[in-house]
Amino acid sequence: MKKSIEISDNIETLFGTRDENLHVLEEGLNINIDLRSDSIELEGAPRDVARAEQVFADYDHLQRSGRTFNNGDLNSMLRVLMADPKATLRGLAEAGRQRSFGRRTVQPKSLNQRRYLEAIEQHDMVFGIGPAGTGKTYLAVAMAISALLAKRVNRIILARPAVEAGERLGFLPGTLQDKIDPYLRPLYDALYDMLDPEKVDRYLEKNVIEIAPIAFMRGRTLNDSFVILDEAQNTTSEQMKMFVTRLGFNSKAVITGDITQIDLPSARRSGLLEAGDVLKHVEGLSFVYFDESDVVRHHLVQRIIRAYDEHKARMAEQQQMSLLEAKNGPNGKASDTGVPRENRAVPSPELPSEE
Repeated sequence: MKKSIEISDNIETLFGTRDENLHVLEEGLNINIDLRSDSIELEGAPRDVARAEQVFADYDHLQRSGRTFNNGDLNSMLRVLMADPKATLRGLAEAGRQRSFGRRTVQPKSLNQRRYLEAIEQHDMVFGIGPAGTGKTYLAVAMAISALLAKRVNRIILARPAVEAGERLGFLPGTLQDKIDPYLRPLYDALYDMLDPEKVDRYLEKNVIEIAPIAFMRGRTLNDSFVILDEAQNTTSEQMKMFVTRLGFNSKAVITGDITQIDLPSARRSGLLEAGDVLKHVEGLSFVYFDESDVVRHHLVQRIIRAYDEHKARMAEQQQMSLLEAKNGPNGKASDTGVPRENRAVPSPELPSEE
C-alpha cells in the first residue's frame, strides 16, 4: 500500500538529525518513507502505513498546540511507540506533560520506564532492576518529590548500603556523615536537579528529606513516607528483609539495583537476588526489569553494556567447555575411573607355572 501525505509547516523537525527519527519509523513499522518536494510517500502494509500516518498527524497537532520537543525526547517517544502497538505520539506527549516533578517535567524515554512509573503509581512496593543509566534512581526520586509536593506523603527517605567497592570508609576524612556522603551523592544529584537548592537544603535540615545508610533503618516503622533503597544489589539477605519490613501506613517503597554490579564478598548472596526469588509471587508488589535498550545516557553506554553482557556469556561458555573437557579427558571420552592414577591398583605380573 502507498500513501501520500502533504507536508505541513515545520514537519521537518520531526525527521531528526540526519533523518534518524524517520529511520526509527521505517525499521519499527517495516515501511519505506520517501521525502518529495511537496509530500511524504509511505509504502508498506496497510496497518503499518496507517500507524505512520497517525504519527505525522499527531506531531502536526502537537506543534499547533505549542508543544516543543528537546534533548532527544521525540526520538525516545518514537521508540516507545515502536515497542507498544497501543501507544500514540499524542498520548505519550500529553502524559509526559502531566508528569511535573518540582522544576522538571520528566518524559519516559522507553517502554520500561513508562511501565516503571505506572508501577510506582499503582503499587506500594516496586523493584526496579537493570543496568546503569536506565533512570531507575532518577525516576524513583522524581516520583518521591511529586508525592511530597502533592502532600501524599510527609517525608522522603533515601537509603543506600555503604558497601565498599575496594575503598575503606575509615580512611576517608571527616565525620561519619562526611564519610558516607560520597556513597549517597547520586541521590543528592537527583534532588538538586529537580528542586531549588535552597528548598533541598531546607528539607534536609528539617528531615523532610532524610538520606542515610541502610544500617540506620533498623527498628524503625516508616509511616506517611516515600522510601527509596538505591544500589540494593549490595544489600545482604538480612538487610533486604529488614528494609522491606519497615514499610508503614500510607507509604511507598522503591528498591533499585543492578545485579551485574554486586560488590559484596563472594560468599554473601545479594539480598536483591534473593528478594526476586522470595517475593515474586507476593501480591501488591511489582518487579520492573530494564535492559540496555532503556539506557538514557550517551549512546556508547548501550554498546558498552551489551559488550560486557556478551563477554560474560562467552566466559560462561568457555568455563562450561573447560569443565566438560576436564570430565571427559583430552580425547573426548569419559575417563575410565575417578581414581587418581597413582592410587589405582596395578595387576600383578603372571608367575611362570610349575610343571
